Amino acid sequence: MRHAQVYRWQIPMDAGVVLRERRLKTRDGLLVQLRQGDAEGWGEISPLPGFSEETLEQAQTAVLAWANAWRDGGNPDLPQLPSAAFGLSCALAELHDELPQAADYRAAPLCTGDPDELFAVLEAMPGEKVAKVKVGLWEAVRDGMVVNLLLEAIPDLQLRLDANRAWTPLKAQQFAKYVDPQYRPRIAFIEEPCRTRNDSRAFAQQTGIAIAWDESLREADFTFTAEPGVKAVVIKPTLTGSLQKVREQVAAAHAQGITAVISSSIESSLGLTQLARIAAWLTPDTLPGLDTLNLMQAQLIRRWPNSQLPCLSCESLDPLV
Repeated sequence: MRHAQVYRWQIPMDAGVVLRERRLKTRDGLLVQLRQGDAEGWGEISPLPGFSEETLEQAQTAVLAWANAWRDGGNPDLPQLPSAAFGLSCALAELHDELPQAADYRAAPLCTGDPDELFAVLEAMPGEKVAKVKVGLWEAVRDGMVVNLLLEAIPDLQLRLDANRAWTPLKAQQFAKYVDPQYRPRIAFIEEPCRTRNDSRAFAQQTGIAIAWDESLREADFTFTAEPGVKAVVIKPTLTGSLQKVREQVAAAHAQGITAVISSSIESSLGLTQLARIAAWLTPDTLPGLDTLNLMQAQLIRRWPNSQLPCLSCESLDPLV
């Protein structure tokens, strides 16, 4: 006997969360719970506003149709919508015991630019000291000065930077000008510094600062190819699609000698714990980018280790079927 339950959820965000010039006041999504005999599987479907190609309403329609067909005994194809395909594939993987339990709960901490705050976080981190800084939200010169300050203050720090294609070539050069050349090798990579791939490639060659592809992975003409200056790809499963597609992308990157980083799309704690398991399984030697829970005001169903945020139960959610 099969049971499928879909829930809708909403969690308030911290006041300062801005995505692509848009303030995100709540994080909204769906959970699907599949049961068959004694087995159970959960998945999260939470399109990210401004980044996902689908809306939550579109994902909800697709998920409800799939859940009804599956509950009635069918084996329907996963929806084409990436967030729906990913969440449902995770629920099926848990149901069939195909998603390993081991998890990598380490996360490259998001840094606001205060070295003293970062010192405390890094002291508690086992292994390599890696942090992430969002750039491109302010003036490029300011970003360069903040990055230089952090690298100067913490000699064993590696920084991952994320620009979300915010810079023109001139702005990117203004950023680089304020980062001491001796510190640039400790920038592990900067995600998509410029608005076009060719401009980002030129930036890497001119500055010696490695880049990573993120948005490019979701464009039709993208191929996984080793090239000078390209260090990594950042894989965001909610934006990618099914678990199988995530596995294929990781394998394609590794085959080219490119680092693959599993990264959050601001999922709930349930989704984040699954991403931690996927990271431990598919990219065991790479620190994942999962430090987004503190942008939210609550956890959901499953707790992230050591988080003090309250945790919402099923009873607090809206059941849709």
